[in-house]
Formats: sequence, C-alpha cells, structure tokens
Amino acid sequence: MQRYHDAEWGVPLHDDRRLFELLILEGAQAGLSWSTILKKREAYRKAFDGFDPSIVAVYGKTKIRSLLANSGIVRNRLKIESAVSNAAAFIEVSREFGSFDAYIWQFVGGEPVVNRRRRMKQVPPRTAISDALSRDLKQRGFRFAGSTICYAFMQATGMVNDHVAGCFRYPALAGVRGHGIRHDVPLP
Repeated sequence: MQRYHDAEWGVPLHDDRRLFELLILEGAQAGLSWSTILKKREAYRKAFDGFDPSIVAVYGKTKIRSLLANSGIVRNRLKIESAVSNAAAFIEVSREFGSFDAYIWQFVGGEPVVNRRRRMKQVPPRTAISDALSRDLKQRGFRFAGSTICYAFMQATGMVNDHVAGCFRYPALAGVRGHGIRHDVPLP
C-alpha cells in the first residue's frame, strides 16, 4: 500500500491500457478493501491478458468460467462479466473520442483537480464530477461504475489530487500541469 501511495496514487495517467486496468480494478474493489485488490493486481494482469480491452471485450463463456475458477482474482460473476462488457464500452468510447484518455479527462477540463484538504476525513466518497462521470459511463453501457467507484478511479488516475496538504506527495503532484491546473476549495 505504501509503495502504491508513494509512486502511483494520484499521478496523472494518460495511458489507455492503464486507465482500463484501473477502471476494472476499481470495479472489482467494490465492497472490498483496496489492499485486497492490490495484492491480486498481478494475477489480474495475467488473467485479463494485460488488460488489453480488445482481447477482454471478446471473452466468451469458456474464458469467463476460467476466470471464475481463478483463485488469484475476485471470483464474482457480475464483476467478471462487467469487465468484459466494460471492455466493449471502453473501445466504443475510445473510437468516439479518439482515446479513453481524451474522454475521461474532459470531466476535469483536462487538468487535475487539486484539493486542499488537511485531513483524510475531509475527502468525500464522491463529488458532483464523479456523479456526472458515473451517469455518463452508465449511459454508455458501463457497469460497476457508480459515483464512489468513479471517484476512487479519479483519485487513482490523478484526475483528482486528494493527497492531504501535509503529505509529502501533495506539493509534487499539485504542480503537475497540462494546460493549467484547477484548485478546488476544501470541504468544510
């Protein structure tokens, strides 16, 4: 968990395959701890063909049965089937917008939202932006894409910097820029 926090969490991500990976892993995490999913991440990568959406989108019944028998991943039929249908939706969104990256980052104006929170208690489980993202993903056929899952995805991919202000990662990531940077006010 520490290595993930220190090196990955909150770093702006623009690689479509890694975005797909995190989208699937965040959905798999629903109802579980993130540490459980992190421990299974390598097994997920192997089981889901390196999270290549073009391969995952065409998984059939035999592959799904194989995944349900794989003790290295979360063996939940709905989560596994959603990964397959989400891969197909991911491909469609990528075609429409040129990339999933272009689609997803539009929700934050192309720039990380940098929050200024002093304590983890101030970090909400969802926001108006994650609500909008969730609604849009669901309209496009995505499953396991509720607002809380979307907000966790946004945090993981650096769309939102929710490192608390006293965290050593906060200043480094607060300075990450694209065309500009958004700073939102902290919650009361």
